[in-house]
Amino acid sequence: GALTISIFLKPPGVIPPGGSTTICCSCEGDNGNFVLYKKGHQLRSLELRGSRAEFSISNATHEDTGPYSCHYVDGDTVLARSETVDVMVQEFRLPKPVLSVLPGHEVVAGSYVTFRCTIAHSSAGCFLYLEGQVKTLSLLSKEQDDFNLSHVHKGNGGRYSCQCFTKGASFEWSAVSKTLDFVVR
Repeated sequence: GALTISIFLKPPGVIPPGGSTTICCSCEGDNGNFVLYKKGHQLRSLELRGSRAEFSISNATHEDTGPYSCHYVDGDTVLARSETVDVMVQEFRLPKPVLSVLPGHEVVAGSYVTFRCTIAHSSAGCFLYLEGQVKTLSLLSKEQDDFNLSHVHKGNGGRYSCQCFTKGASFEWSAVSKTLDFVVR
């Protein structure tokens, strides 16, 4: 079977100048190394005998913006390539949003759940993130504040956050909300 690599940012979302994030790569293999690429150029590799590598970006600048991917290699042989994850470094100009979940942080499987990202701005849209996922889960426009999940299952559990933006001449971003741990029993 072909190996697959998962790649994600921890914490997810746009980061401010001077901020930090970690690019996490994991693979089912047990005898390779991870190599981090940005725009197709090799940045650095981590020697490890394990299934996970973490590449930290600290004191971020606009130079850190761009698409990143991981290769899982054994010697000179590439065993697997990840999808691409985009790192964005932007000033935060909007107020920090608040993420809430109804009916609560803990629900039984099969429940109907609503995530709500609230921000004090009339025309902001918001992204909902689940830690460990490459893609944002949902883009919420101001007409639709809520992200609804019906028939939740254990796979929907995890650490959620949201981040908002406005689109004028350029994008303006909020900080990422506090994280919310969601459990499906």
